Amino acid sequence: MPIRVLPDFLINQIAAGEVVERPASVVKELVENALDAGADQIVIDVVDGGRTMISVIDNGGGMSRDDLAHSIMRHATSKLPSDDLLNINFMGFRGEALPSIASVSDMTIDTFNGIDDNGWVLDCASGEIRPSAWDGGTRIRVQNLFAKTPARLKFLRGDRAEMMSVLDVVKRLAMARADVGFTLNNKWRFPKNQDMAERVAAVMGDDVRGRMLNVDAVSTSDSSLRLHGLISEPTLRRATSVDQFLFVNGRPVRDKVLVGALRAAYMDVMHAREFPLCALYLEMNPRNVDVNVSPAKTDVHFLEPSHVRAFIIKSLRDVLSQTLNAAPRVATGVQPAQIFAPRPVAQDLHFAPGAFHVSSPKRGVELKSVFAGTTATAPHSLNVQNASDENPDESRPLGRVIGQIGNKYILAQSADNLVIIDQHAAHERITYERLRRHDIHVQPLLTPIVIHLRDEDVAAVLSISEQLAAAGVRVDAFGDDAIAVFERPADWDLDWTDLFRAIAAEVRDYGHSSQLAERLHLKLANYACHHSVRAGQKLDMAQMDALLRDIENTTRGGECNHGRPVYKIIPLSQIDGWFERV
Repeated sequence: MPIRVLPDFLINQIAAGEVVERPASVVKELVENALDAGADQIVIDVVDGGRTMISVIDNGGGMSRDDLAHSIMRHATSKLPSDDLLNINFMGFRGEALPSIASVSDMTIDTFNGIDDNGWVLDCASGEIRPSAWDGGTRIRVQNLFAKTPARLKFLRGDRAEMMSVLDVVKRLAMARADVGFTLNNKWRFPKNQDMAERVAAVMGDDVRGRMLNVDAVSTSDSSLRLHGLISEPTLRRATSVDQFLFVNGRPVRDKVLVGALRAAYMDVMHAREFPLCALYLEMNPRNVDVNVSPAKTDVHFLEPSHVRAFIIKSLRDVLSQTLNAAPRVATGVQPAQIFAPRPVAQDLHFAPGAFHVSSPKRGVELKSVFAGTTATAPHSLNVQNASDENPDESRPLGRVIGQIGNKYILAQSADNLVIIDQHAAHERITYERLRRHDIHVQPLLTPIVIHLRDEDVAAVLSISEQLAAAGVRVDAFGDDAIAVFERPADWDLDWTDLFRAIAAEVRDYGHSSQLAERLHLKLANYACHHSVRAGQKLDMAQMDALLRDIENTTRGGECNHGRPVYKIIPLSQIDGWFERV
């Protein structure tokens, strides 16, 4: 079959297949163009989920007649002043959006640049440009989407589903630019210059108010690398990643490196099947990130992905590790060390990588659940003792102990709040964090463990051999189709073939792997769970006070290792409302 040059209309329709997947894709491209034009007010209207009509009106700079004519030419753009593809500072830059959309719809453009004597209107089907009375910014109307390619219509979902996809796109762009006002169908409004916390609540829901943590970190090795935004406290989570908003240099992305780093940061405070909420903005030198990866521009490639990932994980963990007390305090009365008497940790207990040092065996970790000797009583009993002398200080974050209810929960009063503490969750977090501070004990193997893998899996595992060594697992090649484990955490037995296959798959997909960290974390978390005070154990006032004082000084003290809350704070004003004392 001879080679032929494709006609322009077919080239544009092929490009549209990459750029214009559905109505939401059209909205994304048009709104990004409006932002690049300097607009600070954007109005979007969508009819029938976008099939019948999409209109985007902005108050940006507008276009001259010549620029309007060039706007629907393929690969024509105002956003690359030079030929440097490594220095991109605009959202849309490929020059494919408008000609691609025009090739599969009936599109008209009205614009006025504030300089010409009048505005202009372009009929994209005929290419005709006429003077118009349009007097500010640009309006693009896209009608009968996919009418020229009817086979594409059958792949669209119902109008409601397509509308929700459009809303998701608008929300992501509204999160990218809190300084810009967005209105969708005169129903969803995001005011111009909205406070960031208010915009987050408007996008994610009112349940996030007061439950988002500020992030603002700059890399110590690269001052151009900055991460800022908001992340949810660990007890605020979703069943999906719908409320994860990630941006690189102002561009909304769905990048595997960023998603993996977010997951790793929350690993020991949230269940793996749950998702934190976030609005995170990564700023970096444009030359260190390639945004020209896909036509949809949602994927990026980092020059140093491992450095970016490590920076994000550390920045988020620093925020999540903040304690209730600004500085450590020693509890009055009985000291926590007297309550938590020591005993050696079991020999098969070892620790999560990244949180420990690798070393030869040392003195065992001193840790004990001191409540041996306490006895369970009736599950709904209330154990209240006079605590006024032993715990006089209500100014502490968790206040003074009042008593114990159901032999599960500790009651305390802090200022004008009632505090309820889950005794098992609290001690579990204390135990876990104490274990994390100690060394991995590495065991050299007389006979290495050999794991046979595919050639590409061997290459993937060896590419992160330094990270594995930092976690206590030293590996090397064993021929072309196998690796050998020469050192491992002492007494750690795993299904090594399963582990390294999972590691290789993650490395090929994401460029890194958290498999080993997650499995070590699970072992550590399970040990902490099984060696902590149980629900059903009766505690005396000194034990309860020690738990509260310790949790106030424990990192990530608001939730246990499984993501369950450690305490709840109920304002007395709320209790007054229950009893109609308002």
